[in-house]
Amino acid sequence: MPPNALKIVVAGAAFIAVANRAGAADEKMILLPSADAIKWGDPPPTLPKGIKLAVLTGDPSQPGPFVLRVYFAANTVVAPHTHKTAENLTVISGELYHQMGEKLDKNSGDQMKLGAFVYLPAMMPHSVWTKEENTVAQVTGTRPFGLDYINPADDPSKK
Repeated sequence: MPPNALKIVVAGAAFIAVANRAGAADEKMILLPSADAIKWGDPPPTLPKGIKLAVLTGDPSQPGPFVLRVYFAANTVVAPHTHKTAENLTVISGELYHQMGEKLDKNSGDQMKLGAFVYLPAMMPHSVWTKEENTVAQVTGTRPFGLDYINPADDPSKK
């Protein structure tokens, strides 16, 4: 490597480190010391009845990272859909059923219990549902967050 190339690499790395620290200074710590501190609200109209959302950090409608808690009442179904960005889903309480693919078949999904995790790449068709138990999941990813139903008729906002 030529001597000047090493200087350029070191200078570039230093610039990136300083820029990252400067951006972090604008962020504020968020502490929710218990589940009681979470503020639940209504989801966007594209999600079915029986779901409540809590935005823990980030604005899911704007670019950047986000963390959501999703409450699913018993017997809630989110029909097959995709997301434009990748997401991580972890079950916090209850049990959630997850199925890959463009068709809903409640007999072939995976049961996800407390602590279960699934990573979904962008545009991966899947569906989720609950049975007799209320469930809470945590979803993390990058924004903007939203879902597109495989069958547009499944979109609750269209009904």
